[in-house]
Amino acid sequence: MLQSGDPAPSFDLPRDGGGTVRSDDLRGRRYLLYFYPKDDTPGCTREACAFRDRLPEFEQIAVPVFGVSADTVRAHDRFALKHRLGFPLLADPDHALIEAYGVWVEKSLYGRHYFGIQRSSFLVDADGRIEKSWPKVSPETHPAEVLAWLAEHGGVRPAATRRKSTTPRAPAKARGT
Repeated sequence: MLQSGDPAPSFDLPRDGGGTVRSDDLRGRRYLLYFYPKDDTPGCTREACAFRDRLPEFEQIAVPVFGVSADTVRAHDRFALKHRLGFPLLADPDHALIEAYGVWVEKSLYGRHYFGIQRSSFLVDADGRIEKSWPKVSPETHPAEVLAWLAEHGGVRPAATRRKSTTPRAPAKARGT
């Protein structure tokens, strides 16, 4: 798993509601990538809704939040609409970004071994480096944990340059199309 100081892997991933999110478009600003196992499962729903509920605080300090899982865009569209998430969900069904961040790991449940996503988050700084990583997070309390860390470490740092806006859009159905 990537650690503080490591370069953040580049990405160009499709998102719920259409379009793509590119790491190059995020240069010059902090952003948070949170990796979660699967749309609409109990823990992942609690985590997504916790981020949704704290989203105004992230917006106030100009730190966009992006959820990442191996689910399809279609699954993300349903999940985002059902729970009115308000932030982008990035689809990585090929596990390219998931593996690049080191969160595709072997897990064990009742003696059965399998691979899946370790619930983890990464704060990427304006220069494209990992500023902070959080492995094995708690779904309910993690957004508050990130906000507390950001408050202790100066909120948002001035961006070198402002680039294309990554303001989250609601899924297409929610926009009335």
